[in-house]
Amino acid sequence: MEGFVVSYSLDNEQQFWDELDDICSVQCNSSQLIDQALRTYLHFTTNFKDEYLASDDAVASSIAKLLESELFKANEDYVRIQLVYSLLQEDELATLYIIASFLLFDGRRNEDTFKIMNKEGSFARLVELIKCAKDEDSRLHRLLLELLYDMSRMQKLSLEDLSHVDDDFVKCQFQIIEELSDDVNDPYHYPIIRVLLVLNEQYMVAATSAPDATSVPTTNRVVKVLSVHGQNYMTFGENIILLLNRETETSLQLLILKLLYLLFTTEATREYFYTNDLRVLLDVIIRNLLDLPNELISLRHTYLRVLYPLLAHTQLAQPPHYKRNEILKVLALLSGSGNAHFAPADETTTRLVGRVGQVPWLNEGKDTNDADLSRKLLGISLPSSQTESSVSVVDLAGLTEKPGIQTPSRKTEAALEAAADGTDKRNRSDGVTFVTPHRDKQMPPKAPPRRRTKLKEPINLENTGNQ
Repeated sequence: MEGFVVSYSLDNEQQFWDELDDICSVQCNSSQLIDQALRTYLHFTTNFKDEYLASDDAVASSIAKLLESELFKANEDYVRIQLVYSLLQEDELATLYIIASFLLFDGRRNEDTFKIMNKEGSFARLVELIKCAKDEDSRLHRLLLELLYDMSRMQKLSLEDLSHVDDDFVKCQFQIIEELSDDVNDPYHYPIIRVLLVLNEQYMVAATSAPDATSVPTTNRVVKVLSVHGQNYMTFGENIILLLNRETETSLQLLILKLLYLLFTTEATREYFYTNDLRVLLDVIIRNLLDLPNELISLRHTYLRVLYPLLAHTQLAQPPHYKRNEILKVLALLSGSGNAHFAPADETTTRLVGRVGQVPWLNEGKDTNDADLSRKLLGISLPSSQTESSVSVVDLAGLTEKPGIQTPSRKTEAALEAAADGTDKRNRSDGVTFVTPHRDKQMPPKAPPRRRTKLKEPINLENTGNQ
């Protein structure tokens, strides 16, 4: 979109917003006029970005002016594609910030924008820009991370797209988290973690898709880097557990659980986490399993799928065993054995609960005259062939939820009912104590003290995700 642009001289902020209104209200009846209006908009906002668009709120207001204008409403598809092309071609960082802001705001309102970006090859461009912006403009770097995440979270990326992500790119993101480890509320943490989580999901989807005769199996770079260099990036492990503890968006919970599943089922990363962090994670899983309403079956299944390798393969399998009795009580409740608060268990829940119940240390100290403790507590009996779950990466990779959907809370629903009829339905009579949720806290819980663990020898992960 090259062409003549007007030079502006402003005396105050109000003049800036008045002029921006005029630019966005121009009538355009041809593609050439639309192009000229967009050039003027980008030139004007970029020119005064440092002076009048220094805050995120101010940038959002400037983007809203364009989104709500007749210029955009009358030519939505054309404006979108032109700004996507600008993203692919523009090199000026200040202009890229305005373009990326528009695409992010518009894409969150209309997913067609992200589909256009995917179709036009924007993923590779974003990866390239993220590499460049890291040292040049931290504000732009964070924005590009958010745009890459939102673009990738609800559509499949091609193998060609994923090939643009190399080990150095992934290690760079882990290193930024490590450098900011003293401040878990730093604005960088959340966007970087989400990008790593969505990349892992894309690798899982790619690994479980029908292989093309000419395609080369893709490498899960996230798991590979953690398997080889995980001891250098321990802060990431702490943070995803803290994030799961406070996260209420279902789609992000699924992203975290998918990565946890891979880490706990990959030999080289089974002991990546600190032992104290694993105990926090177990507390969170117990709490969330008890707190999920009956209808959230898929999310409950996912927690159970993660629970088995957590108990069977990590440091929690070693004594002293943590919360053995509480785990068994939760499994009994989830099986639906005589508890009015939980609906009868579906077939998959029964299988997954039974599998967790077969973890050896949960059954230590049984009375030899008793029947199997798991069968006694759970009310079910599984043949030995079913104690190993048939779940695979395929099952987890296919689980998705629309962004923005919040996970309902059984405890919250009970509190509302109690307020309505004057009784407290949150007290449990089954001996299981709720871990206090952090759903309403603005600050994350305090991180547990670090306990270093030695990672096992790394393995070749060129096909991680196909196991």
